[in-house]
This record gives sequence, structure tokens and C-alpha cells, in this order.
Amino acid sequence: MSNVGVKGNPLGVAPIGGLVRKFAVPSIIAMLVGAVYNIVDQIFIGQFVGTLGNAATNIAFPLTISCVAISLLCGIGAASNFNLAMGRGETSDAAYFIGNGVATCVCVGVILLICTQLFMDGMLNAFGSTPDVLPYAVEYVRVVSFGFPFLILTTAGGHVIRADGSPRIAMICNLSGAILNVGLDALFVIGFGMGMTGAALATIIGQIISAIIVVAYLRRYKTVSLNAKHFVVKIHFLIKIISLGCASMVNQIAMMVNQIALNNALKIYGAMSPYGSDIPLACAGVTIKVAQLFFAVVIGISQGSQPILGFNYGAKNYSRVREAFFVAIKAGAAISIVAFIIFQLMPRSIVAIFGTGSEAYFEFGERFIRIYLFGICINFMQPISATFFTSIGKAYKGLFLSLTRQIIFLLPLILILPTFFGIDGLLFAGPVADALSFICAIIMVIIEFRAIKKLEISVNSGNAA
Repeated sequence: MSNVGVKGNPLGVAPIGGLVRKFAVPSIIAMLVGAVYNIVDQIFIGQFVGTLGNAATNIAFPLTISCVAISLLCGIGAASNFNLAMGRGETSDAAYFIGNGVATCVCVGVILLICTQLFMDGMLNAFGSTPDVLPYAVEYVRVVSFGFPFLILTTAGGHVIRADGSPRIAMICNLSGAILNVGLDALFVIGFGMGMTGAALATIIGQIISAIIVVAYLRRYKTVSLNAKHFVVKIHFLIKIISLGCASMVNQIAMMVNQIALNNALKIYGAMSPYGSDIPLACAGVTIKVAQLFFAVVIGISQGSQPILGFNYGAKNYSRVREAFFVAIKAGAAISIVAFIIFQLMPRSIVAIFGTGSEAYFEFGERFIRIYLFGICINFMQPISATFFTSIGKAYKGLFLSLTRQIIFLLPLILILPTFFGIDGLLFAGPVADALSFICAIIMVIIEFRAIKKLEISVNSGNAA
């Protein structure tokens, strides 16, 4: 076994439980902050604009998901390759992974901004907007889209900063922007009465501040020195970044596709129900944003385990890989149970946080939260397992797992179930997809750890010889 890069690096020698806490807690906070950006806007909009404003943020949400997808592609891809390279002692290549990942995410962010400005109305109609909701969505997106490059850089930057062993800096980067966003939301929406535009302005100002902190950190990267040449994109480094970041990106793209399909299905089947189209769209937006808080914690746990898994797999410390995975799984399971209890016992209170509405609005909101999020108690397994496979360099397995819930199971259920059960079919699609993806993840992890056990035996035999 090669110990190049292991000696003196805490990822290879420090207690696993402490390492997971060290990396996961700031990562969780960073992910929660990302969720807060959207939730704070929705709370202020729901309270001071109304149900149509809530529906508009739901219609615009696929664009935010696309930003996160790009940032995960570049950020996790760069961080995973960086940690694997450092574990193997390949420090010269490691710097190129960071530089190429950052440069790529900024370029793609600018392209997304331009495309959104050029094709905004068509995009929002495709995302499921109704005629009443469209003006609110356009007002919001026309401003908030200017923050896309900064949002992508901030989110991707958090991953490469954590990979450098500075999870607290990554947390501060995101937290500073979020705190500013909350204060500016109150000022612009309440104080100045700027409505959707005010909420969007508050968001992009916070994102710009966070992006500035990321750039400042990259100028003083700890484990390797980053120079201008590292930010010149090279195809062979980019291909490796994409290969390991693809699973996380596809998971987000799948979420976006499902969001669009769900919005359109809610518009169609909502119109056939007593609730109409706008109430289901608004309630779905609330539910999905609240669920983001749960997913932020679970994904934060998985991202916190990523550098530990990647480094030790690259260094052939397989027992530490196994231990780190199960520490993450236990933490994810505990959070999932707590989330399940909250969503089942307090749905009306949750809906009320996001503004007032008719009794029909609250009735549908309660049902949506209770039923659609019923499977959240087992929803920790799939994202943690997908990150595990990506971290150990098996991107195709991570990619498949990322597709299970959103594309392979949930999307067909969204399309099929309402044809038999009407709008109720959309609610039950969530827990059914959760159960099926949970089973797939369990099976794949068991098979993989059997293979890792054989590798461990082989390495130990070689050392003994």
C-alpha cells in the first residue's frame, strides 16, 4: 500500500467520527444557507405579495436547481478528483482540478444568465406557469438571473474550499450572504414595498458577497498553490471533473425535470379539482422548499464525508472508508426520522409560515406535505450512497443512483398515477419513489462493500508478504 500523501494528513489518520463532524457540520450549514436563500424569499413574498407570488417562485425554481446542478458538477467533480489525487500523492495534478473546476462553473454561469434573459417567457411557460402567475415570475427571474454566475461560483467554491480542509471558511462564505439576504429582504420587500423585484435584488446582493469571499480564499489556497495556469481549462482535467461530478449534477437535473413535470401536472389536474391550478402550484412550492431544509442536512452530511471517503479510498485505507460511510448513514437516518415527525405533526403550521390564503389553500397544503413527504424517513440512503460511489471514483454507479428516485421512479409515477387517481396520484408519487430508490441503494451498497472487503484482504495479504 502506498502511503504517499497520507502521513501527516488528518484525513488518513484522525478519528473518523470527529472528521465527519468537522466536515459535515459546516457543510450542513452551507447547504442550509443555500436553502434559506429560496425559503426567505418565499416567506417574504408569501406574506407581502400573496399566493400568486408563492406560485411564481415555484415556477422559477427550476432555474435555481440548474445553477446548483452546474455548481455540483464542477465543485464536487473538482473536489473529488482533488482528494483522490492528494491521496495518491499527485499534488501537481490536484491544483489543475481546482482551477479548471472554478473556471468552468463561472463560464457556464454566464451562459445560463444570457440564455435566461433571451428566452425567459418561453422557459417560464414551459415550467408550468399560468397566465396569472407569469407576470410575477418574469419580474422575479429578470432580476435574480443576474446572480446565477455568483450563485454557481459560491456553491462550487464551498466544495473546493472544504476539499482544502477549511470547512468553516466554506460555511462563513455562504452564511454571510444569507444573513445579508434576510436583512435586505426585509428592507426591500417591507420597507421599500418592492415586492418580487426587492426579493430578487436581496438574493443577488447576498450571492455577490459570498462569491467575493470564495475568490479571496482561492488566492490563498492552503494545500496547493493556485496560479493563473491552473484556471486555463484543459480537456483531460475537465473530462475527469465531469465524470466524478456528473452523478451529483444529474441528480439536480433530475430534480429540475421532475419539478417541471410536477408543475405542469399540477396545472392540468389542479384545474380538474376543487382547488384550481394556482393553489396546488403555490402549495407544491412551499412543500418542496421546506423539504429542501431536510435535504440540505442529508446532502451536507454526504458532502462532509466526501473528502474522507475519497482520500482514504485513494490511499487504500478501506476500513476507514467503511467507517466513514456508516457514520454518515447513521446521522442521515436520525435526521430523516426527525423530519418525518415534524412534517406529519405540523403541516398546517408550516404552510402558515409562507403567508395567508383560503381554507382550500391550507387544506391542500396540509395534504401535500403529509402525503408527498411521507417517505422522507428513508430518503437519506440514496443521496449518501450516490456521494459514496462518486467519492471512491465509481461515477457510473453514483450516476445510476442519482437517477433512481428522480428519473427512473418519480417521473414515470408523476405521469402515470394522476391518470388513475387525479391530483391525489401526484401526492402519492413521492413516497412510492422514495421506497423504490431506498431499496436500490441498499442493494448496490451491499454489493460494493463485499468488493471492498476483497480489496482489503488483498492489500493486507500483500503487506504481510
